[in-house]
Amino acid sequence: MMALLTRLLLGGVAVLAVNAAHAQDWNLVKDEDGIKIYLSDVAGSEYKAYRGVTTIKSDVSTLLKLQNDAAGSCAWIHECKTQKVLKQEGDKAWTYAQFNTPWPVTPRDSVMEVMTKQGADGGATRLMHGVPSYVPEEKGFVRVSELEGSWVFTPKAAGEVEVVYEVHTEPGGSVPSWLANKFVVDAPFNTLKNYRELAEKK
Repeated sequence: MMALLTRLLLGGVAVLAVNAAHAQDWNLVKDEDGIKIYLSDVAGSEYKAYRGVTTIKSDVSTLLKLQNDAAGSCAWIHECKTQKVLKQEGDKAWTYAQFNTPWPVTPRDSVMEVMTKQGADGGATRLMHGVPSYVPEEKGFVRVSELEGSWVFTPKAAGEVEVVYEVHTEPGGSVPSWLANKFVVDAPFNTLKNYRELAEKK
């Protein structure tokens, strides 16, 4: 009994520790075209986490279908050059993506484990976790060293879905502060805007 209690307590502490990394105050930095962008400091990191929120006239099934098309997703993900699925296993997928960066910053690539969970309310959550050593590094790219994020889809009235996109990364290598500060606003805004436009055409 004591061993079970100890495991439960340790598990609770672990969950709190994970949540604490993102438990900072979110500050609204952009509110335009029906999209709100928030930034948050992350303990122990030089880079801010970002959160984008919008409402899309679509349904959860359509939105997930667009996300599951890894190669096609580059049409709406900010600065995405190419993306592919490395492995699919049930509700988990491992993906590899390459991203454009302005000269002279070396382009980045990332490897993620993505888990999709269906909600009882008809919504869904996609959890993203960086796994940088899953495949060997590619020449000419700097591997994103850490990545944690999520997509949360919540059905609303009148055929709309609230979409919340939240990410924090450690981009690896050296990234100028001006680029990092621009990216954490442009990435969620442009991604959500492009995603919404494509989804509402379906």
